Amino acid sequence: MTETAAQPRVPTRDRILFATAELFRRQGYNGTGLKQVVAEAEAPFGSLYHHFPGGKVELGEEVIHSAGAFFQTLVTAVYDADATTEASVRAIFGGAAETLEATDFEDACPIATVALEVASTDERLRAATAAVFERWTAALTERVGDRDKALAIIAALEGAFVLCRASRSTEAMHAAGAMAAALVADG
Repeated sequence: MTETAAQPRVPTRDRILFATAELFRRQGYNGTGLKQVVAEAEAPFGSLYHHFPGGKVELGEEVIHSAGAFFQTLVTAVYDADATTEASVRAIFGGAAETLEATDFEDACPIATVALEVASTDERLRAATAAVFERWTAALTERVGDRDKALAIIAALEGAFVLCRASRSTEAMHAAGAMAAALVADG
């Protein structure tokens, strides 16, 4: 009989954050209930308020910031793996299209999903989504050398996510990717 080392258990707070981010990506902020969060996180209900005494809004704000940082790291790694700006932009949009298809159009950008829901109803969450988009814009501006181009690329990507989910097709993602790549092709 061979023994295997026990896998360390992920801390409860991290499980709650991860489960919430996944639920926001698929269902949005309003479609995600706290009972569902703790069930997905395999956590006692009381632990949610222990770690997030401000309730769903505090949890949502933290998820927005942590998911924003995660996706910025992911996209930056994809971007930085290619030799040219044009190839990098194509890779980002291509990866987004693949993810949409692989998840049956459920997994899109959780920041945009939440931003669309809360922009007019919750100032704290609106500000959190705006801050994430600003960090993404700054990081992309460093790479493409032009803030307007960076904004256009992010707007094309986020808009394509919405159109793809609605149409259940990656046609918009591919079209937006081609346009964004052309935007940076000449430098």
